[in-house]
Amino acid sequence: MTDTQSPQITRDLYLEDVTVGDRFVSGEHALDAEQIKTFAAQYDPQPFHLDEAAGAQSLFGGLAASGWHTAAITMKLFVASMPFAEGLIGAGVEVTWPKPTRADDVLHVESTVQEIKHSRSRPGRGIVTVETLTLNQDGEIRQRLVSRMVMFSRPEG
Repeated sequence: MTDTQSPQITRDLYLEDVTVGDRFVSGEHALDAEQIKTFAAQYDPQPFHLDEAAGAQSLFGGLAASGWHTAAITMKLFVASMPFAEGLIGAGVEVTWPKPTRADDVLHVESTVQEIKHSRSRPGRGIVTVETLTLNQDGEIRQRLVSRMVMFSRPEG
């Protein structure tokens, strides 16, 4: 596994610090066949994730990473690049995989704030909707994740 680490981010953004259109870009994660097969053997043991020949005969036309593997890598990169003060607390997601992730892909994520809704029933928090695109080295989308996250206002005092 190869990672290009993002500098350590300071988790200092609160609800009042973000606006629609804010964009965050992660470091990179280089994928290889061994990672794909290891993840698949443990979590998604289907032939097209475990074997090049089976992958070649499948809809994917070659060894393909599990969508859940792509999602796990996305989450790692997403967390490392989003400086929300109290972490990323999920309230729901929609995920799509427009193209399979391959063994030679170098992935990064680009996240954009789409919507901010302040809670009426729970002052001091809101729901922030973020679109996160997982892109390979050629800028091709491998995963699209739209997540709704709980975000808190800055503590008083």
